[in-house]
Amino acid sequence: MKKILILFLALPFGILAQEKHKKNTKAVFKVYGNCEMCEKRIEKAALSIKGVKLVDWVIPSNQINLIYNSNKVDLETIHRTIATKGHDTSEAKAKEEVYNELPVCCQYDRKK
Repeated sequence: MKKILILFLALPFGILAQEKHKKNTKAVFKVYGNCEMCEKRIEKAALSIKGVKLVDWVIPSNQINLIYNSNKVDLETIHRTIATKGHDTSEAKAKEEVYNELPVCCQYDRKK
């Protein structure tokens, strides 16, 4: 009887431990930019969001790779936050006035 009771008490803790691992989510999407200044700006914007754990933006491919806690932030928020810094993403477009404030070397072809 004691073994059954211990099993029922330990089971919820095992389920909680599994849930903890499920909350980290990987995502890859486009973020437009040109140079290392863009890279710093994009990565800083993403890392400023509570729940974003790892960010790597790759210049030639314009792809951002990130790991975030889906219990704390959703992907739409990440897209919008990056766009507020002047960089279009595959899901969010930066405001024209913010884009125009980017250094000339950071202004990319917005017709993509």
